[in-house]
Amino acid sequence: MNGKTILITGGTAGIGRALAERLVSQGNQVIITGRDQSKIDETVLSLGCAGYMADSANPKQLQQLSTALQKDNIQLDGLVLNAGVFYPEAFADISEEAFDRTMNINTKGPFITLQALLPTLKKPSSVVFVSSIAVTKAFPHGAVYSASKAAFEAIAQVANLELAPQGIRINSVRPGVTATEIQGKAGMTSEQQNEFFETLNTTPLGRVMTPEDQIGAIEFLLSDQSVAMRNAVIEVDGGYLL
Repeated sequence: MNGKTILITGGTAGIGRALAERLVSQGNQVIITGRDQSKIDETVLSLGCAGYMADSANPKQLQQLSTALQKDNIQLDGLVLNAGVFYPEAFADISEEAFDRTMNINTKGPFITLQALLPTLKKPSSVVFVSSIAVTKAFPHGAVYSASKAAFEAIAQVANLELAPQGIRINSVRPGVTATEIQGKAGMTSEQQNEFFETLNTTPLGRVMTPEDQIGAIEFLLSDQSVAMRNAVIEVDGGYLL
């Protein structure tokens, strides 16, 4: 896949950055967003992509992103809704504020992003949502995270019908446990992460997955080969769910 213009939210780290690097190397025009200007600047300099400040929890910034893209006459072949957070907490202890924080970033964020960027999406164009196997697999301390991903998948199902006349298709990738910065941001120490990752040695893949393991499925859904797919889900879990 080359010659396409792709925007990736949360493109300064993890799966988003790995995907940006791959797409740039193939000759695509890549735009990343983030909420830390210094990380955006570093990513832009390192990868040779474009970057915009756009916090998924800040609807004003998401509208400003749309305005900036339209001002620069940028039309997108693909949009990857990748930005997300995971804050583990026991169900009985989850506060209303904690609930809202996760839902605002993981559900409302991609909703507003897609809505705001509709004027920039070509006909046809592909939208890929980076979801999680937590939609169907229960994990302790993951109630709100699971709900946030499942909620946007439900939104995407309806949006596929309503946006079909505009040539917009929406599909999802559900990663299994993947080693990224998200574990550290969730409060796990390096030792805890290593112990957790070692438990994945018993999966058919035989190891914890990396961001690079996820990007092939996203690339496929962005490509013209997926033009007939609507509301499809690709689980990339290393065999964890078997």
